[in-house]
Amino acid sequence: LRPPGAGGCRMTAGPRAPSRPSVPLPAGACDTHTHVFGPYDRFPLRFPPKYAAPDAPVEAHAAMRRAVGLDRAVIVQPAPYAADSAAILDALAREPDALRGVATATAETPDEELARWRAAGILGLRFVEVTLPGGGGRYPGAAGFDDLAALAPRMRAIGLHAQIWADCARIAADAGMLCGLGVPVVIEHMGRFEVERGVADPSFRTLVGLVAEGRVWIKLAPCRTSTRFPDYEDARPFHDALVAANPDRLLWASDWPHVRMEDSTPDVGHLVDLFDRWTARDPVLRRKVFVDNPEALYGFGPRR
Repeated sequence: LRPPGAGGCRMTAGPRAPSRPSVPLPAGACDTHTHVFGPYDRFPLRFPPKYAAPDAPVEAHAAMRRAVGLDRAVIVQPAPYAADSAAILDALAREPDALRGVATATAETPDEELARWRAAGILGLRFVEVTLPGGGGRYPGAAGFDDLAALAPRMRAIGLHAQIWADCARIAADAGMLCGLGVPVVIEHMGRFEVERGVADPSFRTLVGLVAEGRVWIKLAPCRTSTRFPDYEDARPFHDALVAANPDRLLWASDWPHVRMEDSTPDVGHLVDLFDRWTARDPVLRRKVFVDNPEALYGFGPRR
């Protein structure tokens, strides 16, 4: 397949079919980090991806949620789409009560465009300071902290939060800047800590402190912090530390459809079971992480 505008990117088959969690999720449960890709004849990629582009249109996204029992989700802009939010906007228009979006913008994005996105259900902008495997700068199409600094005043005015994909050390080094923006800050993928450094690593302790003080939200996604597929045992102490720090700032995230994971692609239902196992299936915490916290951050209506 050679999607228009994508530079003839490789494409994979559809995502892995998920299982149902062992214990059904509560009504209103939300996956706060998912993506949609395609259909490429309608929503071509703007930059050639550095991975095989998945066949993951909005219909596959909805099927995954139905299978797992997720009533809600947040769709995050993949870097190859750059600032073209057409695929997310299409998904939001189909299910405005169940979906929210996080887009990509640069300092050149007009205020009118940001306001249009906000009205459609895009509540955040994504900023990336992760470099390509092997070096070579940020993923093509991503916006960085320079764009964030320029956009922050406009984000405050419109009501958008900042979502950050960066290494734990970079987050710790720029904590003052991030927390001084005057907008909510959401950290992806548990802050990309380095497992080898352990939970006493100063950068990770800084991150835990930010969560404890309620200065940032954090997405719990062990599949992106560990290579020990499928149970990610080495990520457990970090997960425990974040859960203990501040349950009111925790969000659950699958990262479906799991690009670049190939034979280690997780089962979303198993990821839910793993969260339950690590938290002793605490019903209060479970509801907080899957329902109440996403409602507070993303403005979903209550479902009881």
